[in-house]
Amino acid sequence: MNSAELQELMRSKLEGMPTKARRVIEYLLTNMREAAFRSIGEVADELDVSKAQLVRVARILGFDGYSSLKEALQRAILEKINPATMLARVMEDQESLPNVIYKTEHANLDDTWSQLQPGAVESFCALVREARNIHCLGWGISSLVTEHLLMRLRVMGLSAFSMRRGSLTLLEQARSITKGDLVLVCELPSYVVEVTETVALAKKKGAKIVAIVDSPAAPICRFSDQSFFISAASPTFGSSVVSPLFLTHILTSLLAVHLGDRAQAALEEQAQFLHDERIFHPVFGLKY
Repeated sequence: MNSAELQELMRSKLEGMPTKARRVIEYLLTNMREAAFRSIGEVADELDVSKAQLVRVARILGFDGYSSLKEALQRAILEKINPATMLARVMEDQESLPNVIYKTEHANLDDTWSQLQPGAVESFCALVREARNIHCLGWGISSLVTEHLLMRLRVMGLSAFSMRRGSLTLLEQARSITKGDLVLVCELPSYVVEVTETVALAKKKGAKIVAIVDSPAAPICRFSDQSFFISAASPTFGSSVVSPLFLTHILTSLLAVHLGDRAQAALEEQAQFLHDERIFHPVFGLKY
């Protein structure tokens, strides 16, 4: 059963439903990703209903139980972000692909901006200022975002390190994390078990966690001290990094202001580096 079929099934059952059951199905329709990756207990708490109520709704929809419904939700979500499926969908669509991408990215930026809570950037800056070391953690496409963060932090003179899968696993790298450290982690779907385990270990070792994710249902959110939510919809491939990079641009730019003289001194040192003519052609302008 694909996403459209599952949604149509749920909509067809809404008519005549008791109030609580209707509320459950409406939640499933509007929060498919969250429901797909949250436990039955978390969904029950969110809706203030019993687990038994969720099981009853699953059976009304024709599933053996809630776990079967959850598996169907997960398959539907993964089908929506499958690159081959997405490409086939675009090829069938008559609308110009560049126009679709343009509109999608505008929507991503607007949605990311709207989810940026008042005071969130100030809280982020406080966590960075207090951190002993900063670890930028990412896997796959998400590492593009954390590499951008790392570059900005290092240019500002902060003690920042990259955590990417290489000769050491993420868990092996996490052994050096200590109390007082900060882990900045970005995770776009599909969510990676090793990333979740690494974040959990860092939290256990006393580190603070800041997450950049596309959904509250992301497994790392339950360990985070602060979460920033972005939209990363894309008509092709899996996820877009435009809005996550937009967010990191905002965070690091305001962080530079918060750091004041410390960031100013580091950027002045960087400016001197840009005049090294063994590396740069100064005639074309100098930016970093």
